[in-house]
Amino acid sequence: MDFSFGIVTDGKNVENIKSIIDSINDLHIKNYEIIIVGGDNVYNNAYVRHIPFVDNTRSGEISKKKNIITIQSKYENIVYIHDYICFLKDWYSGFIEFGNDFEVCMTKIFNLDNSRYRDWCLWLDDARNYVAYNNHLIPYHFTHLSKLMYISGAYWIAKKDFMLKNMLNEKLSWGQGEDVEWSIRARQTTDFKINTLSGVKLLKYKDRIFNETNSFENNILKNIKNYDDSKSYEKLINKHLKKYLYESH
Repeated sequence: MDFSFGIVTDGKNVENIKSIIDSINDLHIKNYEIIIVGGDNVYNNAYVRHIPFVDNTRSGEISKKKNIITIQSKYENIVYIHDYICFLKDWYSGFIEFGNDFEVCMTKIFNLDNSRYRDWCLWLDDARNYVAYNNHLIPYHFTHLSKLMYISGAYWIAKKDFMLKNMLNEKLSWGQGEDVEWSIRARQTTDFKINTLSGVKLLKYKDRIFNETNSFENNILKNIKNYDDSKSYEKLINKHLKKYLYESH
């Protein structure tokens, strides 16, 4: 399997990016490239291609940068990452075992303290609100909820052909829910896949905001089959909770 690794940056995290490059080189992939969009070209590495980019907004035009990565990548599989995520040593071997049958793929993501970060995420409404009640981290074996899920813009893997047909909305940038808007579009035309054999880790601690579902919620989620079901998710929980409390007293 061949990979293009695309890193978006504002140029302020040079040392982090050098660590990311080292982690990619250590994967010993036969055919790969690293594309860095933004910042200065300070990376003396044969596998690195730097593309200059001047942000015209204070928040940073990450959607445009990622679309540049899509267009410029030469390999079938593109890995999109922000400049604070490095690759664990089992990442490539995990993909060799997992296989190439995906259009959009997620792996495990670990926070700096080794806790679970935003990897396999449920997004049951259209609101761009990270504290929304209906949005959670779900068990990795729940693979039937793809049409209700969200891919974090910080990191994901996708086929170039799919991304060319599903470009990010360049009118939206960091902090404007650009990844939510893209996820809602993308999940209508493909099923997101999860590769639990590979993993990445944050180089700085970030609040994941999403909470992991509990056993009670998981019992409800395992029976949700479509978006119409999901819109009644909170009501369903309340209904079952009231029934539980009533029958328990």
